[in-house]
Amino acid sequence: MRALIQRVTEASVTVEGKTVGAIGKGLLVLLGVTETDTEQEVMQLSEKLMKLRIFSDADDKTNCSIQDVSGALLVISQFTLCADCRKGTRPS
Repeated sequence: MRALIQRVTEASVTVEGKTVGAIGKGLLVLLGVTETDTEQEVMQLSEKLMKLRIFSDADDKTNCSIQDVSGALLVISQFTLCADCRKGTRPS
């Protein structure tokens, strides 16, 4: 499992011109999952995401979690994060 995490002020996902997901302040997570990933690993990642202190506090220091700032998560499946590109030009 691989996750690319980005702090956002807002984010959305649009499919065929229709918005299918949107958040305000929070985390955009591009998530690549493989068949060998376990439910326990998913739970560990979700707990870690909720506890990451990457938002600024009143003193402009990164001391706040997504819960502290009442933020949201937008998780997008991104299988290419787990792709093997060592051979050829097409991800496997």
